[in-house]
Amino acid sequence: MPRQPALRTQPVGPGVGPVRTRVATVATPDNPLDLVAGGRLDHVEVAYQTYGTLSPQRDNAIYICHALTGDAHGAGLDEDSKPGWWDNIIGPGRAIDTDRWFVVCSNLLGGCSGTTGPTSINPDTGQVWGLDFPQIDMHDFVEVHLRLAAQLGISRFHAVVGGSMGGMQALDWSLTRPDTLDNAVIIAASSRLTAQNIAFSAVGREAIVRDPDFEDGAYLNADSRPDTGLSIARMLAHITYLSEDAFAEKFGRTHQFGQSLRGFGVDFAVESYLDHQGETFLSRFDPLSYIYLTRVMDYFDPFGHPQATNRVVADPVNYLVVCFDTDWRFSPSHSRRIVRHLEGAGLPVTFATIASSWGHDSFLMKLDPYHDLVRAFLEVPAERRTVRASARAPHFDGHICDREVSR
Repeated sequence: MPRQPALRTQPVGPGVGPVRTRVATVATPDNPLDLVAGGRLDHVEVAYQTYGTLSPQRDNAIYICHALTGDAHGAGLDEDSKPGWWDNIIGPGRAIDTDRWFVVCSNLLGGCSGTTGPTSINPDTGQVWGLDFPQIDMHDFVEVHLRLAAQLGISRFHAVVGGSMGGMQALDWSLTRPDTLDNAVIIAASSRLTAQNIAFSAVGREAIVRDPDFEDGAYLNADSRPDTGLSIARMLAHITYLSEDAFAEKFGRTHQFGQSLRGFGVDFAVESYLDHQGETFLSRFDPLSYIYLTRVMDYFDPFGHPQATNRVVADPVNYLVVCFDTDWRFSPSHSRRIVRHLEGAGLPVTFATIASSWGHDSFLMKLDPYHDLVRAFLEVPAERRTVRASARAPHFDGHICDREVSR
């Protein structure tokens, strides 16, 4: 049987309460956003939320970078009383304690939840961007985050935190702009996708593009939508988010209707679950955003540059790198690769593998050892941890299971 860590499905105590999403304009014709892959955007709007209170010294800010299908609603209750996607970790008394920290969470460039992306209007044509939207890069996300931070009056963050693709943003941010953060928390992430990772995303994109309603990316102008392709892409991706143990525990070979119906429709409970995931995804995500954002992950390879760590060596950031033992989407080897590069540059790194039966989605779960580790890392005073590149921080390469730690 898989090891079962302490798990709470609901956080303890009230959260941050009702929240609202704001929108900031971070690029204009007078201050355009020049993109890594070429091209530029003359108008960029960003949807974001904040939680907690910014200190008078403006030194208690934490930035949350979301994963592929996340958005700005990270915590609290929106107008539909829906909790944020990371509500179990952000809030009063929680691991990212909003009684102490001022937390910012924004929707990604290229997204579909209030931030400029391929479904936005191209100001030059008055039409939806579609596939004319320029290619974007992980660092473009970071540049937009920094522009939003500047508007909020924050020049340096106590920490930048992210899981999955959010962790990739945190890594890029720490390597390229270490002068703007003290700590980086990188959870269940990768610094370079494997061929298998790319393959899963490629099949998802093909499902969308080959849907007859895709209309060469102009489906919004044609009053259609490739919902079949998008739902299949989501179903495929969701298989990679859970471990085999999690699927076995949740569904096994249980039949959805109590007994086998012997046919090609939904028969097993796991089929019904995936079908539900595909259907519900349609109401909150856009096919073009899915195509653009998954491609950003494919090209991400920050350590492929020979001088990748030069800036952060000159201005060290403290790192917490966390992975989960049953995650096969971004297995622990992905996190260990990040750690090797950072430690090889003499940077202070805390590294932990958390025992969980839930696979990649563990980063979204309320796992006590995981949340306790994040809390402890964030609460260590920065002045006690900031080191020069010639120094070495204590290294933890352990395995956390329930409340026991083995080294």
